Amino acid sequence: MRLRRTNDIPYFTFNAMDRCPGIVHGVFTRLGGSSKGPFTALNVGMNSGDDPGAVSMNRQAVANCLGQGELFFLSQVHGTGIAEPGNANAAGGDPPEADAVISDTPGRMLVVQVADCQSVMLYDPDTPAVANIHAGWRGSIGNIIGRCIDAMKDRFGTRPESLVAAIGPSLGPCCAEFVNHENEIPRQFLPYKDDRNRFNFWQVSHDQLTACGVFGQHIEWSNICTRCNTHLFFSYRHEKTTGRFASVIGLPPPDAERK
Repeated sequence: MRLRRTNDIPYFTFNAMDRCPGIVHGVFTRLGGSSKGPFTALNVGMNSGDDPGAVSMNRQAVANCLGQGELFFLSQVHGTGIAEPGNANAAGGDPPEADAVISDTPGRMLVVQVADCQSVMLYDPDTPAVANIHAGWRGSIGNIIGRCIDAMKDRFGTRPESLVAAIGPSLGPCCAEFVNHENEIPRQFLPYKDDRNRFNFWQVSHDQLTACGVFGQHIEWSNICTRCNTHLFFSYRHEKTTGRFASVIGLPPPDAERK
């Protein structure tokens, strides 16, 4: 990953996606925004308990930083629903309840809000099309990644072997302890558990991607644990009351200048 800064706001980009001229993307930190207290500072989560005015300013700051189109948010519910931006939502309607979003529309920046769950970003250079996935442990055991790739295949004719994928900062195998895993995690995921009841959901996402046909060399991991790095990222596991940072990907407008 590469650390960038625009308008005094730091954010990360993935090396593999930086080599793709047809997309704009960024994983923002908690730094550089307007929120106070446990939501300091660049909190984009409207339902986190933060002041809505501060959240709106933070969202605008993210949009200004990328400068490539309109941000499209989801109402994330830890499920496996897939959304596609529509005109009503683009005009300011309520965001759809879903945990993944796909699009082939230039100028539509797809946002996932994160505080330990994974953002898994996908880019299909052939269509072109993009996707952003909110993969918590519930989404992972429901294979939201596979469902999203299936939706891209059905909607856009995406070939998985062409996809470029990036797994963002999230709860790492060092900290993903599930003491009640017998009641929460299906047995087929036990190979991802260590002797301290910690699960490697980064590896789960990698394996779900390759099971769909994505080439391993096309998958980049951030290898950053949010719980271990609360100076940079929000972490629900560590902080409980906290904000959400933004992971964004989209196709730029045809006349946009690449940053």
